[in-house]
Amino acid sequence: MNPLLKAKEKCGVVGITSIVKNRVPECIYRALYTLQHRGQESAGIAMFDGQEIRVYKGLGLVTEVLTREVIANLNGYTGIGHVRYSTTPGATIEEAQPFAVKNPKFSFSIAFNGTITNYLEIREELAKQGAVFVTKTDTEVLAKLLAKNLMDCGLDYVEAFKLTASEIDGACSMVLVNDKGELYAYRDPMGFKPLCVGRVNDLVVIASETCVLDVLAGFNSCEYDQVKPGELIRICEGSIERMQIISSPRRARCMFEYVYFSRPDSIFDGISVYKARERIGRELARRCPADGDIVVPVPDSGRTAALGYSMELGIPFVEGLMKNRYVGRTFIMPGQDLRDEMVSLKLNVVKEIVNGKRVILVDDSIVRGTTMKRIVRLLRKGGAKEVHVRISCPPIISACYMGIDFPTKRELIAKMMSLEELTKYVEADSLQYNTIDGLLAGIGLPKSELCLACLTGEYPLAK
Repeated sequence: MNPLLKAKEKCGVVGITSIVKNRVPECIYRALYTLQHRGQESAGIAMFDGQEIRVYKGLGLVTEVLTREVIANLNGYTGIGHVRYSTTPGATIEEAQPFAVKNPKFSFSIAFNGTITNYLEIREELAKQGAVFVTKTDTEVLAKLLAKNLMDCGLDYVEAFKLTASEIDGACSMVLVNDKGELYAYRDPMGFKPLCVGRVNDLVVIASETCVLDVLAGFNSCEYDQVKPGELIRICEGSIERMQIISSPRRARCMFEYVYFSRPDSIFDGISVYKARERIGRELARRCPADGDIVVPVPDSGRTAALGYSMELGIPFVEGLMKNRYVGRTFIMPGQDLRDEMVSLKLNVVKEIVNGKRVILVDDSIVRGTTMKRIVRLLRKGGAKEVHVRISCPPIISACYMGIDFPTKRELIAKMMSLEELTKYVEADSLQYNTIDGLLAGIGLPKSELCLACLTGEYPLAK
């Protein structure tokens, strides 16, 4: 496979401006810390300080990159931030975001969540016109396309966004800060990735998830709305201008946001992620009941679905696995060897709870299968009499081209094995998946409103 095709990512973005021109670097730090679950490979911030845009980014967690000294040395009342993980082995600082563009006539920085599916064609065309690329990411292609269109549109950002939106395919939720101190936000017309806008005290905030606004508000109230699919938002001097710049008859919200990626305390397009996961767990129990003594979640990803499963069947919900919360998410760790090592560091069994019990183990998904196999072994080691695995997400059988880290069918164990083979592989007494109908009922949206490509092989884009 062309290595460029592997440069897909799942990220968190934030943009903040202060109406009364107070400092916002600390607020962006808090927002990125809240979005840390969306990526632990790199973090960065871009601030307009009244004269120029200053970018600081690095590899590592938010707390490791954006230290107290770094934040203290950043000034400005408008800025953006980003957390990232990628599927590209060997992450480099050049691939970290925000990504800056400097031109004698303008400068801006962008932070992007998604995957531009036609970025190779765009990259090739831009290269013919003299563009030079320093990374293999679609983020750089997006930034340089926007810069070209900005020149072609007489430095009119709205017109440049309109032109760019008409040229790119795929998933795109992004924020931009320019050298005028303006803040922009854009979401693709199918609405693959979440993006919200709201007011918190003197701040106007754009973020990947609504939990950011709740955290920034603290004990104060806040107002927020979703950025609509195909919508461009321009924020200047505290005013919010909303424009529908492109439309699509199709909606394709990523179902994995409801199942796994988003924080449970977030709301994605009007639906509580927590309640969706609880309902998905109930639907799983109705369709895939098991005879067991206790329901045990895989923390933290399977907890809410396991609670729904427990409530539906009346089987006690217990925490039979303890998580080391200082170890990152294994699914979004680049490289299988690192994922395997992290499982051992991350989880331990509570023997007093599982010993002699028939355990119903609930998790959100199985992608590669290695993590589940290790967890089942842990439970056996802890004395579990039986282990029945129940998965709230239907089998993942197809690649994702919209930014989730299972790019090849060879990595998808549900595609390579029958259910019987998979049950044997993970060493469970039984294993069952939720159905697509159960997933839809739990989320509360029809099939036409979601992207289910990884479950069905039916992609919402023609390409």
